[in-house]
Amino acid sequence: MNTVRIGLLIAQQGSAGLWGPSAEACGRLAVDEINRQSGILKRHVELHVIDAGLSAQSAADAASRAVREQRVSGVVSMIPSYARDSVARVTSDRVPLVYTPQFEGFAGSVMTTGETADELISPALRWLMERKGARRFFLCGNDYIWPRCSLQIARTLIERSGGIVTGEIYVPVGVADYDEILDRIRTTRSDAVLPYFLGSDNISFNRAFCDVGLSPRVLRFSSAIDETVVYGLREEETENVYVSSAYFAAIRSRNNGAFLERYHTAYGENPPPANAFGQSCYEGIYSLAAMVEEAGSFDVRLLKKLFGRVPMRKTARGLETTPAVGSRHPVHVARLDGYQFSIMTGL
Repeated sequence: MNTVRIGLLIAQQGSAGLWGPSAEACGRLAVDEINRQSGILKRHVELHVIDAGLSAQSAADAASRAVREQRVSGVVSMIPSYARDSVARVTSDRVPLVYTPQFEGFAGSVMTTGETADELISPALRWLMERKGARRFFLCGNDYIWPRCSLQIARTLIERSGGIVTGEIYVPVGVADYDEILDRIRTTRSDAVLPYFLGSDNISFNRAFCDVGLSPRVLRFSSAIDETVVYGLREEETENVYVSSAYFAAIRSRNNGAFLERYHTAYGENPPPANAFGQSCYEGIYSLAAMVEEAGSFDVRLLKKLFGRVPMRKTARGLETTPAVGSRHPVHVARLDGYQFSIMTGL
């Protein structure tokens, strides 16, 4: 059979490995649907799932092997930002690279489909300051580009709006040492904390936060908390949590309703929880397919010219039935009630 191979580069271990099962499930769902619709360029699509490993180097090596040995024609990547540039260098002009998760907003020439930190943080901070009276914010997260740049954006927005940043601390990925952070949140009398930790690190931080009794009086806001993180917490650990995202499984829309129906038809009642990071892989594969169909090839230069101009067949986000690849979708602010996100506003 004449086939085309697409690489799905995801972390299947470490802190970001938390999203591996949902990312693979969403990627496979997209490929199955595309194959039922005649594939890409009338060729059957084979998905090659690639483990990015624990570092920028391991992600770049894995992507390089996939291009060189498995001969993938394109790569859809949902990996931490610290590995994005390294992967982009090895794929370069060899095969197209679509980067799908939310990111800090500075990705060079990489084709990105996720929201930027400014798009996610700005409306949520405005809502928290206006509706909840938050003025004193503590910033913390893992020590790499996405948390640091995202929280620099948050600092600028907070100070511009008359708020105060009470402190800012970072810890390495995978190091669950939060004593100094928690002590500073308490002693600075912070109204809210912005925890920007990666995957399972977010679970361990939020558990530690609640263990020292901060959750009843200090708000938590992050765009890094999703359904997968939430299910790693006890119900009582979800108090006073607010999240912004362009996708929640709880969003009621035609796009999301159709996506969830297909997702549960494919995987049953208890698949990996639908979430923004996993769904981004679904949309990323549809994005790549749409550009390749329009270009008639996988030529990187042609696809970059088409980025932002070609409609894709399906997405779970937004209200448009066939939005353009890379187009912007409404950002929602939600409150966490137990294990359920209650949508507060769409912006």
